Order: sequence, then structure tokens, then C-alpha cells
Amino acid sequence: MSAGPPASDRLIDRVVRRIPGPAAGADVDATVDREWLVTNGLGGYASASVAALPTRKYHGVLVAALPNPLGRIVMLNHLVERVTLGDGTSVTLSAAEWADGRLLDADGVRLLPEFRLDAGLPVWTYRLGAADAAMTIEKRLLMPYRQNSVHITYTLTGSASARLELRPVLDFRGYEAEVATTAADQHYHLRAEDEHYVVTLDERPELPPLRLGFFGADATPTLDPLRTPDLLYRVEESRGYADRGALWSPGHFALHLAPDVPVTLIASAERADVMRALTPADAAAAEHERRRRLLELPHADVRRALEADVRAAELVLAVDQFLITPAGRLHDRVRAQAVGDEVRTVIAGYHWFTDWGRDTMISLEGLTLTTGRWREAGFILRTFAQYVRDGLIPNMFPDGSNDGLYHTADATLWFFHALDRYDRVTGDRATVRQLLPVLQDIVAHHIAGTRFGIGVDPTDGLLREGAEGYQLTWMDAKVDDWVVTPRRGKPVEINALWYNALANLTRWTREERGADAAALYEDAADRVRDAFNARFWYDAGGYLFDVLDGPDGDSTEFRPNQLFAIALPNPVLDRMRWAAVVGACEAKLLTPYGLRSLAPGSPDYKAQYFGNLRSRDAAYHQGTVWGWLIGPWVDAWRKLHPGDDAGARRYLDALLDHLSEFGVGSVAEVFDAEAPYTPRGCIAQAWSVAELLRCVAATAGSPDGAPPAVPSSAPHGSVG
Repeated sequence: MSAGPPASDRLIDRVVRRIPGPAAGADVDATVDREWLVTNGLGGYASASVAALPTRKYHGVLVAALPNPLGRIVMLNHLVERVTLGDGTSVTLSAAEWADGRLLDADGVRLLPEFRLDAGLPVWTYRLGAADAAMTIEKRLLMPYRQNSVHITYTLTGSASARLELRPVLDFRGYEAEVATTAADQHYHLRAEDEHYVVTLDERPELPPLRLGFFGADATPTLDPLRTPDLLYRVEESRGYADRGALWSPGHFALHLAPDVPVTLIASAERADVMRALTPADAAAAEHERRRRLLELPHADVRRALEADVRAAELVLAVDQFLITPAGRLHDRVRAQAVGDEVRTVIAGYHWFTDWGRDTMISLEGLTLTTGRWREAGFILRTFAQYVRDGLIPNMFPDGSNDGLYHTADATLWFFHALDRYDRVTGDRATVRQLLPVLQDIVAHHIAGTRFGIGVDPTDGLLREGAEGYQLTWMDAKVDDWVVTPRRGKPVEINALWYNALANLTRWTREERGADAAALYEDAADRVRDAFNARFWYDAGGYLFDVLDGPDGDSTEFRPNQLFAIALPNPVLDRMRWAAVVGACEAKLLTPYGLRSLAPGSPDYKAQYFGNLRSRDAAYHQGTVWGWLIGPWVDAWRKLHPGDDAGARRYLDALLDHLSEFGVGSVAEVFDAEAPYTPRGCIAQAWSVAELLRCVAATAGSPDGAPPAVPSSAPHGSVG
């Protein structure tokens, strides 16, 4: 994890991930291909490549999460950082741009002996000057919690002073908006105001100004506005999107760097009094303390796992990136506060996902229960319960919108699973009682039939789904009108989840309202189990059909979805079939980074997730490896090998080592289906991180992957 001995015995001080910089003249791709991410608990973030070069349209030193309908806005694209030494030598710390396949002005990359994450926060160390008069500049970046602000602090070491020149480069645009060469032709204005500087844009008067403040040294401004040359965003180029854009800069600011005296730039979309409420030193101390507390929250069993493997502690800090208070949805906040609650949700992945119902419910155990953030788990469940419509929870909330989209057959069933895990860990019967009428209404709608063709088939009790033009399962790729994996009919995991939901509702209803009230759900569950085992077993293949009664009949495609019939807490598949299914999945789907979404040899199998949107979506669930599927794999494997935690743990090693790749300190969304299993998609994905952490805890000695239950009167963990 890190070179050398830990700085102290405290866990927080041991959470250090070091990435060596390239030697002079060496290939710099590693610093450009790896990315860092810092978030603010509102959905906003800062992110770029390790080389400090923006390679995606989503990158920015400040991407603010603003009230709807604004959503997330790139406010500060990047900084050009230039240092002039006492002998007149000037070097650029940031990589200025990538063009024509080569890195231009790469001084900063050559001078970067190490990039690291200290407790999840990025630190760059640049070595300057001749060997006999060497000095270093250390750059640190953080976002104060629940502020649309970013602090970038520079500290010079050595015996001489230097001059630091910072040029902010701007492009006020929605983070999903394509980069454009016309952006720099808009009308920005810079003015001084109360010891800081303010940037506004005529074409976007609804946006808050970008405020720039300096601490630790006086900043001498030089107003030399310029339109930058077109910057090539090389990841967008590889993904088939608009990939070149010009930017605007108001000028540069010169600061004197004295040895060992930190100098900080604060960029903020907040009011001036909020921006200046914390000094940089206070903000850094507060964020360090908040992160220390995050590592103290988990149950003792989990904390022992963190102490034993610091990579697990790193995952606890990565979890924090996904748990947010949605800044934009004022109605949510007002409604929650009216009943003494708080609104919480989960960002499914960075950079482009918002909060998705399915991802939230799958991730909830690993994100909140394994980490001891039980109070936030309750907030999330109660928040989503408020959005149930026609027996469905939302599939997603588009950025900048207060209204959810409901095109999902499984998110609502995962809601039952998430509540079951919450109930068993916290013993919070009040929340179960509060949500019980909602759960019963959900089941009633499913039995009667609801949107998108979701409903129980009265002939066998199994759940069917499907509507032309919609993708309703987690295999949800769609390009224009093409639904890549429609899976209409009776998907195997939908019916495993349906049985699990009915079994949980039976238990809750019996406990709260008696056996007679529970009989309806118990009978429905028994019928599902009988029909499932009679119909889903594909005897000729020795595994489970992926979909029954589809437009083209029964699907024999070999997919990982069948594992849920074993892995869920209430497994629907007869035990006699478990070994065959697990063995077949191991042989055909298992990789070091998760499970393939389709077995090699299938007509639609794709070995690589790459290219433009159509090419990627054609491969998204057609072989591409999904990291989150390591969770159901480990659950199913452990049921066949009870007590063999060491055996199960070996399936996690590659994903833990992956923390040095791609999105440093986090886990990718997907991987190519064949070696070298290149990471792709989002650099930080909630369910990938959550399921990996949950499995680390499960295989470290906790009996079922979650801390032991606590009395409902126990204080619920929370940070912030």
C-alpha cells in the first residue's frame, strides 16, 4: 500500500496510497490514464488525471452541485501552474494539454516523483531545481464537506523562495454538455470584491459567480484574458464524443512562495461569507477529523478487518464519495425535515451517474451498514419510499430534475432486500412498521399488474416484465431505439428477487400483524418457489434459463443472473442445484475482477468494452465484466463452502490491488471480458466499491457480511 513504515499507529495515518511518477523521459501515460476524485457530499466534485490534465468533459477542479434545474456545473476547468525559481528558471507543474497523441509542456509530469492519496485526498510532490539545491512543492486538494468550494494548497520546501503563477482556465457549462470550440467566445468578466475575485458569465446569469480567494500570500493579478487553443479531451475522443474545446482565462495571479509557508487558492460557487468561513488550515483539520471518524464508525468486527488490511479502510473512505445530500432537490429536503428526517441518496458512479434506485438498493448494505452509517441508511430508505408510484421506486433521477423515472423491474425488489439487511443490522422496527404499508402496496400492484408490463402471471405465480422500447432489468443498455438486452418475459433474477421480497414481507407482516395477515404473502412465495424450480432448470445445460416465456421463447444464454437464485438471503433455488450452478458460473464467467455478463462462445459475446457509444453499449452486458457481481459470487460460493473465509477472500485480491489503477483509491464500473481486463466506464462505481467492501468484511469473520444487530435504541452512526 505504501512505502516505508506508517507515520503513526492511528489507522487514518496509515491510509496512504502511493503512485510513483515516471522517470525523466519515460512514458507518461500512467499519469494521464489514472484519475483522482474528491467529492463534497452534495454531488459536486473535483477530478482530473494524475497529470493534472483534463481528459474528460466531466473533469474539473470545481464541478459544483447547484439547485435544480441547474444541476452539476463545471465552474473551474483546470489551473495552469507555473513556478519561477530564483535563478530565473521556470517550469510548469500542470500538464498543459494533450494534442496529436503527445503530452505538451510536460514539465510537471517529469518533475512528479510521486502522487499519493493521504486518507483519500490527493497530494502531488514536485521536485524542482538542481540536485545541489533541490526543493519541492507539495500540492494538496480538498473540498470542505457540503460546500461547492475547493482548496488547493501549495507548500514549498527548501532554502530558497520561488514565484508561483496560477492561471485559472474556465468553461461554465453543465458537466454533461459537450465541449465546444465556441465556449471561449462567451463573455466572462473578472472583478475584485472584498479581498477576493469574482468571475461571471453574461450568457449564464442564472449561475452563481465563481469566487477566487487567496490565503497565505498576496496575489498580484495580471489581467491578460485569452482564449486557449483547442484542448483535446482524449478520453472523449476514444468514446466517440465531441473531443476538442477552447476555454477562457481572465489572466493569472502571481504569489510569493516562502519556504514552509502554505499558500492556498480557494475557488468557490458559494457566498463570500461561506467561502471564507473556514481558513484553509481549519478546513484541512476538519476534513481530516471527519475522515478519522468515518473509520471509527464501523462495528468492532469490521474495524478489525480495516486494521488487518488498510485497503479495506481505503474503501470506507471511497464509500463516502457516493453518500450525498442532494443539493438540488429542495422539495425532498422540506418533506424530510417536516417529519424530523433528513434526505440522503447515493450517487451511482462518477463521473456521469446521478442517483439510481437499483444501484442504491444493491449498494446500501456495503455503503452504510458495513461502514456503521446506519442513520444514513434509514434516511435513504425513507427517502425512496416517498417516491413509490404504482408499486415502483424510481429507476433514476436525471441531473437537474426533481422527478424520477420509473422504468425498472428490479429496483423495487432490491428495496425489499435493502430493508431486510437494514432491519437485521439495526433492529429499527419503527422504520419497518412505517414502511410496511408501502411494501404491501408494492406487492399488491405487482400481483395486479403495473407499468411496463410488470405483473404476476396468474398461471404460475412468476413475475413477468417487458414493454416495447424499454430496458427494465439491470442489463439496461439502450442506443436510440435499440434495446440491446431487452430480456422481456420472466428473467431469472427478477423472480429470485420476487421470491426474496415475498419471503421478507411474510416475515415482517407476521411479526407486526400476525400469521393470518401474512398468509397471502406466504402462499404467493410458496407458489413462486414451486414454479421457479419446476420451470427455470435447463436440464440439457445443467444451469438456469436466463429468461422464460420471452418473445422468442426461453433464453438459454449463460449469464450471471442465475446466481441470485442462490446468493440472496432467501434463496429460491433448491439446494440440490446449487453446486451445478456455482460450478458452471466459475467455469464460464468468473474473472479476477468480477463476473462476465455473458459467457464466451455466445453469438453476441464481446471481449472488449470500447469505442463509440453504440459499440460500448453493444458490449455493456454481452461479456463485459462487472465488479459488483463479485458480491453475489462470494455469497453463493460461501453457501457451498461455509466457514472457508480464506477461500472466499482469494476472489477479492485482484479488485483490492486494482485500487492503484484507473480511479485511484476506488473501483471501476466495468472491465474488459478478457485479459488484461482493462478497467472501463466510471472510474468510481458505488456498487463495485460497496460489494467489495461488504465481501471483505464478510470474509474477515463477520458471520453474514454485516455487523451484528444492535438494539433499536442504540445511537445510529453518522458523520456530517
